[in-house]
Amino acid sequence: MPLSDGDHIRGLLGTYCRLIDAGDFAGIGQLMADAVLMTEDGTVVATGADEVANLYSGIVAVHEDGTPGTQHVVVNTTLEEIDGGAIRARSAYVVFQAVPDLPLQPVVTGSYVDTFETGSTGTWRFVERRFGIGRSGNLTHHLAPGVIG
Repeated sequence: MPLSDGDHIRGLLGTYCRLIDAGDFAGIGQLMADAVLMTEDGTVVATGADEVANLYSGIVAVHEDGTPGTQHVVVNTTLEEIDGGAIRARSAYVVFQAVPDLPLQPVVTGSYVDTFETGSTGTWRFVERRFGIGRSGNLTHHLAPGVIG
């Protein structure tokens, strides 16, 4: 059974979740090598593989097992075709975390607005991610020291 374009895009969203939960920030950089990461209002925070990897490694706390101790869940994704055959995906996310000093709990929710395009190979890739934070809980074990006061 061939996969649809939507299946491929949802696969990229799932790959992002697996990479961040593994603490593989270089992998996230490679996944988003062609992308610009922005806040909801369009403020650019990282562009390209190295900047994306450095952003994540600078803000996400990694624990003794080499991971953030998280489970990222991306849900309620809707897809729409935009100019030139690109696809915009709007999703909600929830980040659960459990580490030795913190029982399992949701620590942050928010939204992603991702834009995907196909390259010359016809493979879907991230070209833009806008993210926003909705509600947050105890982020002291999720964010790197110095990121929060």
